[in-house]
Amino acid sequence: MAHDPIVHIIMPVKDSLVTAEEAIRAIVASGHTMTVYDDNSTDENAARLDALSEELGIRVVHIGRETDHPSPNYRWVLVRSQRECLEQGRDLVIIESDVIIRPDTIAKLVAGRKTRGEKPTGMVAAVTVNEQGEVNFPYEYARKIHEDGACKKRFSFCCTLLTVEFLRAFDFEQLDTSKNWYDVTISHKSTELGFENLLLISNPVLHKPHSSRPWKQLKYTNPLLYYWRKITQHRDKI
Repeated sequence: MAHDPIVHIIMPVKDSLVTAEEAIRAIVASGHTMTVYDDNSTDENAARLDALSEELGIRVVHIGRETDHPSPNYRWVLVRSQRECLEQGRDLVIIESDVIIRPDTIAKLVAGRKTRGEKPTGMVAAVTVNEQGEVNFPYEYARKIHEDGACKKRFSFCCTLLTVEFLRAFDFEQLDTSKNWYDVTISHKSTELGFENLLLISNPVLHKPHSSRPWKQLKYTNPLLYYWRKITQHRDKI
């Protein structure tokens, strides 16, 4: 039985359809619907997303049909999603295509967004873990944290809720067009504007880092080559 549409769930996808399909099916199995933003995947993978749309009742937006801006198009996705959330009065939940949620993940995000003190909540994030249940990228700093709570360190969009109150306070049109990724910028802007960001240690999700962009695995196997490509090819700008 589907849940009430109290959140707007999105997932940017760039190929890596084996992992992405697993991630999509986990969301649908939890009783929620979603919008998948296909960021210029191959024709074969785009067709597979359309087939999943028919099978699962999800919405698929092919970004390449609406803008000729090259991938990645995270800013485009954020601006459009913010507009829809504000029109609908919903929180935004971003789940990336290399994250597999649990049946109660989204319900816990929603429950966690309630104000716990004097400050309103801006963001609520599920902590990421590997297949052994150990906290992994990008929340390595949380390995010694053992309970849910406010966190001023940078958040990721791996599996994160942005409250509608925060969405009303910061216009994503202001995001720097020269960057590729915005999770650090937005999590810092949330605290800057007086909101509290909550990291839920009790709400782990499986993260398979960089499944959609394999070159980024070089960060762990050959960091010198990773940073050389990052600088010379102007990749991965955050």
